[in-house]
Amino acid sequence: MGAVFCFVLFLAAVALCLLEGWSLIAAIWAGILFFGLLGLRKGFSIKAMASAAWAQGRKMCCVIVIYMLIGAITALWRSAGTIAFFIYHGLRIITPQLFLLVTFLLTSFISYALGTSFGVVGTLGVILMALARSGGVSVAITAGTIVAGAYFGDRCSPGSSATLVAAATDTKLYDNLHMMHRTGWLPYLVSLVAYAALSVTHPLAMVDSGVLDQLSGTFSLSWWTAIPALLILILPLCKVPIRPTMAVSALTALLVTVFAQGRALLPTLRDAVLGYLPAPGALHDVLSGGGMMSMVSATIMAVSAGLYAGLLGGMGVLNGAAHLAQRLARRAGRFPACAAISVVCSMVFCNQSTCAVVCNQLLEDDYTKRGHGRGEMALDVENSGIVLAPLIPWNISVSIPLAMLGADMSAIPYEILLYAIPLCYWLTKRRVYPPKGDDCYDTIAEPLVHS
Repeated sequence: MGAVFCFVLFLAAVALCLLEGWSLIAAIWAGILFFGLLGLRKGFSIKAMASAAWAQGRKMCCVIVIYMLIGAITALWRSAGTIAFFIYHGLRIITPQLFLLVTFLLTSFISYALGTSFGVVGTLGVILMALARSGGVSVAITAGTIVAGAYFGDRCSPGSSATLVAAATDTKLYDNLHMMHRTGWLPYLVSLVAYAALSVTHPLAMVDSGVLDQLSGTFSLSWWTAIPALLILILPLCKVPIRPTMAVSALTALLVTVFAQGRALLPTLRDAVLGYLPAPGALHDVLSGGGMMSMVSATIMAVSAGLYAGLLGGMGVLNGAAHLAQRLARRAGRFPACAAISVVCSMVFCNQSTCAVVCNQLLEDDYTKRGHGRGEMALDVENSGIVLAPLIPWNISVSIPLAMLGADMSAIPYEILLYAIPLCYWLTKRRVYPPKGDDCYDTIAEPLVHS
């Protein structure tokens, strides 16, 4: 009963954070406090609980450097004109009957290159929404298309949440990316067909050339400005590790900012840390942002989720849930079980970070003993938790992007790619991971010993 009471208190903390607009980090640490006090009451030592929490939390620490690089890149790509380059040339190819299709293609490409869904929504997404409103296209359909495209890269980009999933499942990032690309082409084609049909039935009445004039007047949009993004796409194909790849892209963007855009070095370095601040103008609010400091909250959230799950696992709180999860995996299959756990985590924790951690805690034994190992688990998480979270209306993965776009929850049904990925993967998984025999079933790891 003590664990149930603590969990109720944690849910109350989550609800309070959502109502007050506070960071969910506060709720995570409130949960750590509640269960820590419960552990002391049950006789666990502080050292034992800290060790259990850190065992899982340290796995998430490897994302710190990558998250900082993501923050620097999101600012430097803004100052270098890289994002403006793709927005400018993307908008030039828009025709009224292809608006939604081009919107999906643009957002998915930029999100793959940039690796952050919020960054795509807050820049390109805002501009595309302005065009949709002025051109009479449905706000809900456009917003759903933008969010779907933004999470294409959030699932399979080298600089996205894929790094968090790899850390939580203790797998190799590029092996995971290879499998995600292999299982991603079919739902992407399905989405292209759907958005092409929506484009024909919901054409853009007019294209506002004012945005193009503002972009070309603010930046020098030569092909040099595209190099930082091209490096992110090309270097991984040459087997260059993700951290050096991102560092090279950030350095190149810095050089382009200084030499092509004429911005001084010190302000550019400040932008990399604090975020890009363009000169006042019509695009000031759209193009400003990024920076290492913008990723501090996401970094703390990821590490905190790891600590929380480690504490719960070490205290044995998750043992009952693990038994239920593994029974479900035996009856329905590992992927349906992973998807179900991911949905519950998305509904309860209201973020993506905990899905990979909790699925690893509950299903690791089943994947390693009866399945194809951690690689299969990482792919299942990517094809469920990462893309299902933005379908939960109160999850910050979708509530924040929709707030940026000025849309409401009516946009969620049009996030077609996010439905297509788990459905197509579920239907075709046997081709990727052929079923194995029912191997011996290992028991749940023993919890912490009492002090």
